[in-house]
Amino acid sequence: QVQLVESGGGLVQPGGSLRLSCAASGFTFSSYAMSWYRQAPRKEREVVAVITSGGSTNYADSMKGRFTISRDNAKNTVYLQIHSLKPEDTAVYYCNARSLWYVYWGQGTQVTVSS
Repeated sequence: QVQLVESGGGLVQPGGSLRLSCAASGFTFSSYAMSWYRQAPRKEREVVAVITSGGSTNYADSMKGRFTISRDNAKNTVYLQIHSLKPEDTAVYYCNARSLWYVYWGQGTQVTVSS
């Protein structure tokens, strides 16, 4: 049974930092590219960052600088480190796993940036 379980979201103040985690099971994690997406209320879902099975990373232009994606294949976990959080970062953040043939999604974790 495939599972992607996000954690680490919550309420944080502007300027703060947060690390999101996504624990994967039920598939060969090391063979999949992993991504983080986010969706704000009444907005379309957008890609935040991607990390390939080989460890190469890419970021949406608007995310460069404050976001860092990483993976630990021994733990079957992908992370998203966010610094200098802004109110406009408020969204549900989703974990995504992708191979040539399959795509899996997590349930999402809420990040709210407010003072």
